[in-house]
Amino acid sequence: MTYRLLILPALALMLQPAWAQDRIYRCGNEYTNNATQAKERGCKLVEGGNVTVLQGSRPAAPAPAAASRASSSGSASPANAPRVDAADQRARDADARAILDAELRKAEARLEDLRKEYNDGNPQRTALEMRNPQGYIERTAELKAAVARAEADVAGIKRELARLK
Repeated sequence: MTYRLLILPALALMLQPAWAQDRIYRCGNEYTNNATQAKERGCKLVEGGNVTVLQGSRPAAPAPAAASRASSSGSASPANAPRVDAADQRARDADARAILDAELRKAEARLEDLRKEYNDGNPQRTALEMRNPQGYIERTAELKAAVARAEADVAGIKRELARLK
């Protein structure tokens, strides 16, 4: 019993720093717990609640040579990016264009199929939909949404192709 009476005050003394928090002052976007520095800078005391401040790292400034090279060439590639030969780049661009052309043909074919099935909002009714009109309404709405998505896909691919030319 006497040990318990001695242990409780000792524990309370050990945990006291965890309970207490110094006064925190706000100096613009910075925080400090140094009272003399806060008075010199005219900082305001932060009241109510604890403040947690995480230190961030500042982005590294680009090297002067890299900055002048990037601004003169107009590209936004980093200084340590590998250089590609002009012929290799033309080949890559041609490959990208061929891939986009193939994708455009597929997207246009899908759009054409969907438009035929949609039939200007009057798709062919199935036997099941003759008995269940709600199913026909739902399928018509799904086809309309699929046509809209296919049209957006075609438009997006055409934009990409225009950007490459």
